[in-house]
Amino acid sequence: MTDFAGLRAVVTGGASGIGLAAATLLAERGAQVVVFDLKPDVPEPLTGIAADVTDDASVRDAVAAAALQLGGIDVLVNNAGIGAQGNVTANDDEEWHRVFDVNVVGVARVTRAVLPHLRRSKAAAIVNTCSIAATAGLPNRAVYSASKGAVLALTMAMAADHVREGIRVNCVNPGTADTPWVGRLLDVAADPAAERAALEARQPMGRLVTAEEVANAIAYLASPLSGSTTGTALAVDGGMQNLRLPAARS
Repeated sequence: MTDFAGLRAVVTGGASGIGLAAATLLAERGAQVVVFDLKPDVPEPLTGIAADVTDDASVRDAVAAAALQLGGIDVLVNNAGIGAQGNVTANDDEEWHRVFDVNVVGVARVTRAVLPHLRRSKAAAIVNTCSIAATAGLPNRAVYSASKGAVLALTMAMAADHVREGIRVNCVNPGTADTPWVGRLLDVAADPAAERAALEARQPMGRLVTAEEVANAIAYLASPLSGSTTGTALAVDGGMQNLRLPAARS
């Protein structure tokens, strides 16, 4: 497909995992893609720019550089994010602020810097990477879930604010994905194999979501072919949110 031919995209957190998969797919489908990351080491044809989404000056400098290089920006994928474990008592105020600064305020920082360019685009789209944690109660994910709930609400507010400017805003809600971050969690588990099996079992399809599957959902939402889709949260969760299956029989 070449539905992104002639379009210019920025993907935050695009050097690994879902972000890299999304950036790669957009490029394969014709887009010029710039990746923002703390360590933006990406393969061609992607271009990397160092950016810290918790620093407004860093974000504005990166957006200016990307817009200059690309000649404008049509698509923004707000993918940069961090995880956290524990119930509501497990993390101190500093950790709560850190997670929200990246996962929520980071989306706002990048979006407000990119908006002037999107307003000049005829195919403007924003896709935020949210999570199943925004819509389902997961154990020991209090601060992370709260931040992703905020991303979901922010997505809907942004969609309402900018729809009459011709800017579509949607989000994708992955289930537990087979990404480097999940891999690091498994590495420090007491029994990595058992922990992985438990994560797979809680998704009705019986496996983790792949980064490429989430990337395909991001591309669908960002594509000009989805020109009437805005204010939507697209689940890519192996049925975790909506399916209620009986326990498997041995």
